[in-house]
Amino acid sequence: MARIITITNQKGGVGKTTTCASICGCLSEMGKSVLAIDLDPQGNLSFSLGAEVSGGSYTVYNALKQEVELYDIIQHTEICDIAPANITLSACELELTAVGREHILKEQIDTIAADYDFILIDTPPALSVLTINAYVASDWLIIPMIPEILSLQGFSQLKETIFAIKKYYNKMLEVRGILLNQYNPRLILTKEVEELANIIAEQLDTDVFHQKITSSVSIAEAPAHGKTVNKYAPRSKSAVEFSDLTYEILGLEKPKRKTVKRGRGRPKKEETV
Repeated sequence: MARIITITNQKGGVGKTTTCASICGCLSEMGKSVLAIDLDPQGNLSFSLGAEVSGGSYTVYNALKQEVELYDIIQHTEICDIAPANITLSACELELTAVGREHILKEQIDTIAADYDFILIDTPPALSVLTINAYVASDWLIIPMIPEILSLQGFSQLKETIFAIKKYYNKMLEVRGILLNQYNPRLILTKEVEELANIIAEQLDTDVFHQKITSSVSIAEAPAHGKTVNKYAPRSKSAVEFSDLTYEILGLEKPKRKTVKRGRGRPKKEETV
């Protein structure tokens, strides 16, 4: 059965989509079968992974409305499989009103979970019915944030929502960790926010990931090419950081690169007189 991981934060602009896409890419490179589910009506994850969401193709909206099965909307991309989304998904907040609406995504995922090692869910920047569906279906939550004071706003509401989901819907839900994006250790503010993030992590019974993600041009450019940073710039610092982060999330030690020792060539033959 798949391990289901949701990337979440009700604050926008903290790198949820980039984190989700990059972890998907790293897991795929590790030989894992991966499904990405785009639960954001903006469809940024779908775009970043090269999915097709125009021309009347089915999306997550159709699956949540139970018009089709989740299997019917899955697209295969160079990076991983994806259940795409577009702006039609924004209607779900008003249209999903039936009893048990919090379990719709979980029920859909249960039908295909055996086909994957990991399922990653990208959520919208709001605590909506879409986000709650993701929490109910998930094993782990990863909370990205940036080292700014405004990024800390709303954490109390997020904490209450997580505790409520664990109490009433999903007792096995675990916050796997808090991820610091756009990290710059040279700034005093970064250190101050990191200290506050550690306090929040303690309240959520989790930790701030040791691996941080620094800002880079590669991260900004990769989505325009329909690639993750791992594919777009595999030797970049960001690609290494996301690779190290993925191993940390899984609790695995990253294999060390094997270095080939090169000799100095054959010794010269002694000349005889």
